[in-house]
Amino acid sequence: MQNELTLYNTLSRSKEKFTPINSGMAGMYVCGPTVYSDVHLGNCRTFISFDLIYRYLLHLGFKVRYVRNITDAGHLEGDRDEGDDKFTKKAKLEQLEPMEIVQKYTLGFHDVMREFNALPPSIEPTATGHICEQIEMIKEIIANGYAYEKNGTVYFDVEKYNKEFSYGQLTNRKLEELLEGTRELGGQDEKNGRLDFALWIVAKPETLMKWLSPWGWGFPGWHIECSAMSSKYLGDTFDIHGGGMDLQATHHTNEIAQSQACNHKAPVNYWMHTNMLTVNGVRMSKSAGNGFLPGELFTGNHALLEKGYSPMAVRFFMMQTHYRSTLDFSNEALQASEKGYARLMNAIKLLDKLKTADTSTSNIADLKQKCYDAMNDDFNAPVLVANLFEGARIINSVNDSKETITADDLATLKSMMHSFVFDVLGLKSEQSNSGNDTALKGVMEVILDIRKDAKERKDFAASDKLRNDLAKYKITIKDTKDGVTWSIEE
Repeated sequence: MQNELTLYNTLSRSKEKFTPINSGMAGMYVCGPTVYSDVHLGNCRTFISFDLIYRYLLHLGFKVRYVRNITDAGHLEGDRDEGDDKFTKKAKLEQLEPMEIVQKYTLGFHDVMREFNALPPSIEPTATGHICEQIEMIKEIIANGYAYEKNGTVYFDVEKYNKEFSYGQLTNRKLEELLEGTRELGGQDEKNGRLDFALWIVAKPETLMKWLSPWGWGFPGWHIECSAMSSKYLGDTFDIHGGGMDLQATHHTNEIAQSQACNHKAPVNYWMHTNMLTVNGVRMSKSAGNGFLPGELFTGNHALLEKGYSPMAVRFFMMQTHYRSTLDFSNEALQASEKGYARLMNAIKLLDKLKTADTSTSNIADLKQKCYDAMNDDFNAPVLVANLFEGARIINSVNDSKETITADDLATLKSMMHSFVFDVLGLKSEQSNSGNDTALKGVMEVILDIRKDAKERKDFAASDKLRNDLAKYKITIKDTKDGVTWSIEE
């Protein structure tokens, strides 16, 4: 019934059938956060997108090893080989040890991922925990002739590598084009070529995070970290490597070069990238003043936000845009997602109340296949959501006795809605705690009894007033031939 899974491969710039290296298994590496500050929404969009991909691979029955690293060293200001280490700079600013900074923001990152109901990865390695692996990889690259040492810093020789391989293969750019976009070497620059990048950086006297290496005291370059950790846990060649599109031109390009120079083979079969975020059509950034953190989004504590939005409403909002498309934040779009999320959850609550018939007026098997078709087409969550809304429409229509459904079709519909809404999209019901929930049900029973008495006395004005007053608080009462139901618009 299910068709084959296809995904968009940045390397080939086309959709390809997913054929894992080992049948029934999938290895996936995603570049994780640099934990020197609070995780921003651009990162969250990437991690939630790959959480969806991880969940769907699990749903299809793959045994998945999902590796997402923590960058806790070696990431310099401006993502270049010069400047201050981000951790050292923040540690000095806050008068803390660098590892206190790492711990603080790693815990904060995990808290945010839990809020978004993202599954933890199979392995979450840290850069500082794999210094030995990085040093050994650098030694191998030097031995293979693709790197050189200058005054304690080791550089990757891009032009020499490009003679055998294509350095710009991921971005489909030739070396000449890339060279045109770089500055001329200054008199003090140690690099042989303008595109050369650091694999290992010599420590300055004031450097707080440093390790002893064959080239003296120093620390790893940002790019070598992911090459070393991905190969350690997934092998020299693995299935999927993901990250934000901002990593494609430099970080991922350099990862390919390092790994290929070390192991003489392409490191990844499928490269996947998420697109950027905008706010009211303008790219989200600190400089534009339109960036907000997940916590600000949840509380509404930001000048651009009219109110706070729940983590599940935000996650659902993200699912309504394909991971390769630009995601535009606006209050109107978030509020529409709130209503859509509530409609979906309320429909699922009705599933156990539906009555069955001898025939079905809707083709549930066809709808289920459409859900798989959407996800098999490069994880097309927006089309999946549209099909789930059709499922919600059928549920409401059957509940209102406008359509019928057989017991077998109802079982299929229940399984489909639960699997795709909860297991694949990763949504969950956001309800009040059980004690308050029980109290609310009791209060509503009393109110419905009062309304029933009013209707029996033909006091329709009082009956309507109760219904309308409750509607102000987003509580909807429905009169059906089988009795009265109520629901909350979340």
